[in-house]
Amino acid sequence: MYTMTDQKQWKGRIDSTTNTSSFRLHQQVKRVAINDVSASDKKSAALVGFICDEGVRRNQGRVGAANGPNALREGLASLPWTFEDDQQIIDVGNIVCLNHALEEAQRELGEVVATVLQKNISCVVLGGGHETLYGHYLGVRSALPKEAKIGIINIDAHFDLRPYDEQPSSGTMFRQILEQDPHADYFVVGIQRYGNTRELFEKADELNVKYVYEDQMTVAYQQQLTDALQHFMDKHDYILLTLCMDVLNAAFAPGVSAPSPFGLDPSTVRSILQQVTSHPHTHSFDICEVNPLLDENGRTVKLGAYFVYEALNNLLRGQGS
Repeated sequence: MYTMTDQKQWKGRIDSTTNTSSFRLHQQVKRVAINDVSASDKKSAALVGFICDEGVRRNQGRVGAANGPNALREGLASLPWTFEDDQQIIDVGNIVCLNHALEEAQRELGEVVATVLQKNISCVVLGGGHETLYGHYLGVRSALPKEAKIGIINIDAHFDLRPYDEQPSSGTMFRQILEQDPHADYFVVGIQRYGNTRELFEKADELNVKYVYEDQMTVAYQQQLTDALQHFMDKHDYILLTLCMDVLNAAFAPGVSAPSPFGLDPSTVRSILQQVTSHPHTHSFDICEVNPLLDENGRTVKLGAYFVYEALNNLLRGQGS
């Protein structure tokens, strides 16, 4: 089901009602129904929520990420508006998964993402469980020529390459894509050695997945990772970036379905996010597995909102370059 975002999600501190240099996001972000979205002379980015954690439930995880999209909006609302006069952010609403109809919800999310991208508007999807990614992908594929090469970069502790013959879940999306789309490739950074079975490593190798272990991502390895990501992005027509918040150390992001004791530092994730969203082939980003029901003092929501802000800033700055 498609719904408009409630205005109450975009409320916050007001320092001025006239001086735009004192404005915050809730004073500038406009809610626009998806059928009313049109191309603009301004550099534009659209937010869309995926209110769903059916995939997490199917994957036997801890549910609650369906509350992530609106929590992230509330986290963004009072952040300062630092964008340029020729830039705008719109909120095109939510896809809500009803009655466990995950596949239908993913298709509907894909339709919204495709509509946005076809208007030359960058897209940021607020998940939701990581099953959000498959709907995001469907929209990207629909918006592109059939032969276009899609490079998917996943910042994640897990491969999400489980079998989907019984039903898809939050652990199957990348296998679905790679087995169904010969023009898609997959690069995942932050893989936990203790968070994936040997079978999943074998499947990753079989599907030619590029991956970097969490414990490899040291300062000494940074340039090598930067070069590898750059090479991967340069050889694809479109880059789709997805971030699963469980890649972070649980001390920084406790509000996720599967916390990672050996997870990444926020500055490491931010560095990757900056590089990928600044690339001219990157036009969309999703953030998943923010679970406010499991969050402590709102830390995961706040960190997630900052990551979204970083992505918006880079996607908008890169338009027209």
